[in-house]
Amino acid sequence: MEQTIIRPKKLISWNDFKELWQYRELLYFLSWRELKVRYKQTAIGVGWAVFQPFITMVVFSIFFGALIKVPSDGVPYPIFVYVGLLIWTFFSASLSDASLSMVSNQAIITKVYFPRLLLPMATILTKFVDFAISAVILVGMMFYYHFTPHLLGLLILPLLVLISFMAALGGGLILAAINVKYRDVRYALPFFIQILLYVTPVIYPASIAGKHAWILSLNPMTGVIKAAQAAILGNAPINWLLVLISFVTCSVLLLAGIYIFKKTERFFADII
Repeated sequence: MEQTIIRPKKLISWNDFKELWQYRELLYFLSWRELKVRYKQTAIGVGWAVFQPFITMVVFSIFFGALIKVPSDGVPYPIFVYVGLLIWTFFSASLSDASLSMVSNQAIITKVYFPRLLLPMATILTKFVDFAISAVILVGMMFYYHFTPHLLGLLILPLLVLISFMAALGGGLILAAINVKYRDVRYALPFFIQILLYVTPVIYPASIAGKHAWILSLNPMTGVIKAAQAAILGNAPINWLLVLISFVTCSVLLLAGIYIFKKTERFFADII
C-alpha cells in the first residue's frame, strides 16, 4: 500500500504563499469559527468589542485627563486617548490571541494537514470586526464633542491598520512557535503588553517626552499611533519618516516571524 508523507519545509518559498491562497476558504471558515466561539452564549455579544476600549478610555480620561491633567495636544482628551486605544487594542488583542492560536487548536493540528499559518492569521482577521465596531464609538464621540475629523487624513488609516496587522502577525508567529514548547508565553505576554502600553504614546502625546522622544520611536507602534492621531485629529502634521520606519520595522518582524514559524513547524504536532 502506497503512503504519502507530508513534511513541512524548513524555509519560506513561493509555494507557501500559493498554498495559503489554495486554502483561502479554510481561512474564512477558521475566522468565522473564531467569531462564533468568542461570542457564543454571551449576554451582549459583539458589545464586548466596544467594552474594553471604551471603559479603558473612561478610566484613563478620569485619572490621566481630569486628575493628572495630561496634555492632549489641543483636542478633547477622551477622543485623543480613544484614537490611540483603537489601534492599540487591535494590535494587543491580535498579538495575544495569535500567540496562543497553536496551543488552542492542538486537536486540529495533530489530526489534519493544512498550512499552520492559517491559524494565527484567522485569529487576527477576526479582530478587524472588533476594530470596525469600536470605530463606530469614535464617530459618536466626535459628534458629542462637536469635533470635526480630518476626512482626508482618514485615507491613511488602512495603511496604519495594515502596519499594526504586520506587527501583530510577525510577533504572534514568533510567540506561537515558542509557546508550543514553552507555555510560559501565556503568563508573560499580558505583563509584557501592559508594559508596552506605557512606552507607547497612547495615553499621552509623544511630545511630552521632550528631547527623549526618540526613545519612543524605537517602538514601531509609536509611529502608527502618532500618525493615526495626526491624521484623524489634525493636531499635528503626519511624520512620514516615522511611518516609514514603522513599516520597515514591522515588515522585518513579519518576515522573521514567518521564518521562525516555518522553521519550527515540523515539530508542532510532536510536542504540542
